[in-house]
Amino acid sequence: MSVQDDLAAVKRCLEDLVRTVGQLERSVTAERASPPEPAGGRPENLVTIPDAPYDSGLWTDTDDEGLGARDRHAP
Repeated sequence: MSVQDDLAAVKRCLEDLVRTVGQLERSVTAERASPPEPAGGRPENLVTIPDAPYDSGLWTDTDDEGLGARDRHAP
C-alpha cells in the first residue's frame, strides 16, 4: 500500500468515527429528552398475600411432602 492509500483509509475511518459519534450524541440527546420512567409505584402483576391464616380445609387429604401420608407409616 502506498502512503496515499493509507491516508485515504485513515480519512474514511475518521469520517465513519465522526458520523458514529454524531449518531451517538443525537441518541443521548433524545434519551435525555424523553420523560423518565415512573419510580416507585407498584407493578401491575404484584399479588398481595394476606396475613390471615389459611383455611385448614385447603389442606384436607394432602400429604406432607417428603413425609408421606399422615395415617401411614414407613415400612
